[in-house]
Amino acid sequence: MLEELRISQLGVIESSTLELGPGLTVITGETGAGKTMVVTALGLLLGGRADSGAVRSGAKQARVEGVVAASDLDGFRAAVEDAGGEVEDDQVVLARNVAAQGRSRAWVGGASVPVAALAEVAEPLVAVHGQSDQHRLLRSGAQRASLDRFGGEALAATASSYAALWAELVVTERTLADVVGSARERAREADQLRFGLGEVEAVDPRPGEDAELAAEETRLGFADTLRTAAETAREALSSEEGAPDALATTSAARQALQGVRDHDPAAGELADRLAELGHLLVDLAGDVASYAASLETDPARLAAVSERRAALTALTRKYGDTIDDVLAWAEDGAKRLLDLEDTDGQIAELESRRDRIRAELGELAATLSAQRQEAARRLGEAVSDELTSLAMPHATVTIAVTQQGTPAPATPAGPQLLVDGRWLRAGVHGVDDVEFLLAANTGADARPLHKGASGGELSRVMLALEVSLAETGSVPTFVFDEVDAGVGGKAAIEVGRRLAALARTSQVLVVTHLPQVAAYADRHVVVHKSSDGSVTTSGLVSLNDDDRERELSRMLAGVEDSDSARAHARELLEAAAPERACLPERPTRG
Repeated sequence: MLEELRISQLGVIESSTLELGPGLTVITGETGAGKTMVVTALGLLLGGRADSGAVRSGAKQARVEGVVAASDLDGFRAAVEDAGGEVEDDQVVLARNVAAQGRSRAWVGGASVPVAALAEVAEPLVAVHGQSDQHRLLRSGAQRASLDRFGGEALAATASSYAALWAELVVTERTLADVVGSARERAREADQLRFGLGEVEAVDPRPGEDAELAAEETRLGFADTLRTAAETAREALSSEEGAPDALATTSAARQALQGVRDHDPAAGELADRLAELGHLLVDLAGDVASYAASLETDPARLAAVSERRAALTALTRKYGDTIDDVLAWAEDGAKRLLDLEDTDGQIAELESRRDRIRAELGELAATLSAQRQEAARRLGEAVSDELTSLAMPHATVTIAVTQQGTPAPATPAGPQLLVDGRWLRAGVHGVDDVEFLLAANTGADARPLHKGASGGELSRVMLALEVSLAETGSVPTFVFDEVDAGVGGKAAIEVGRRLAALARTSQVLVVTHLPQVAAYADRHVVVHKSSDGSVTTSGLVSLNDDDRERELSRMLAGVEDSDSARAHARELLEAAAPERACLPERPTRG
């Protein structure tokens, strides 16, 4: 339940705090005083679209805060904590700033959050119904959504399963169309892959072969130079002609130090190290000699290596930077070719999946239609009963759930499903068209709402519908913004009585211009407008009994001090007293 609403710098409201409670709260005031700013503030608090033009002239930003009692809202508490906010003393503060220039900001339980997160947290708290909803509910899609909401959890579960399966069907049919439509491109791609794989197979490269052959080609091309260098190195290490070499020099150095090792152990260690070096030089000289012997000029092998490298280079120019890359491309290409060559198999698999999904959707659509038919019957009876309470005792609302299709075994054209032997036009919400019909009087034909109802009748039908839907919902607070427009006289009294009845189980906030409705309120708040000649300011003030009588007389006669209007106002209050919840008044500061 909303306990408090604080508004600052929004429209004509400079700063006001509205303290709320259970039961029915009505907000009244002169035209242009800013009554709808309260509804606008609630919309912002629920994550609605922000309009910088709503910021009060001269202010940098508008701010709306709402204090929510969370003691009985476990899901709400969890959503607040998931958003990073805190619940303190079973209360949560929701806030929204709208800048005159720039973006708006939002807070949940003290944590700054995106506006979308605020909307997700606050959405289960309040249902707002206004005059714009009347036009919305004249549309078939909105009527179907209202019926589904009234249908309860079972219908919602079926609708959700159907929508998920419909999305799968859309993806499957799109993929099937792509595969069929791109058959020529797939065949062209397959031919290109076969040619490329044939080239790679003909060369039959080994991993790393290009690097190995490059090294071998360089070695063969410089064989004479390498052999000369190797023989020179061997002579320097171990000369066969008696010339000074490394082995002889190392041996002489060792013998010199060996002769004095008895005089100093350090000299002996150096002699030992020279002995090790001599052994290493012998081995190294042998290796260099073997390397020199292995270097032979082989023009035939050089030509073969060059030719093989040319074949490998032809592959790397087309299919990869290295032979390893070429082999990886060939592996992936072989897999892709198998996929492309199986186009017929893919088409058959997709068609089978499509047919299976269509069959399952047909069964779900039949179940969904049956659930909607039952919900339509119950909702029609509920709204008709409400209309009886709203001074339309002979009016009847029926809800038609129909389908459009052709007899089987016609071939489906477009998005159609086979349901109970008929191909029916289908969509993401099923195969049903939902339309609300009104017979305003006994014996009258039931006609669509936008054709069969006057302005006043339409207002009462919409209020009856909203009340019927509200009682099936789980939101704790309902806001009605002048949904009683076009209603007057006895019907207006019945509207007030019905709202008072709803307020016994829910928190109800009503913006109204009807004194007959305001008389049933448990608390009455008036929007006062004042002006200093250049700036207009509005504030919210809670009325006591005497002030309330004066406000009702103003609403009745346009003046506050008319004796007859005051008498009529007292009469309204006395008549409505038994219907009110008799809740204590809570002051409103403004």
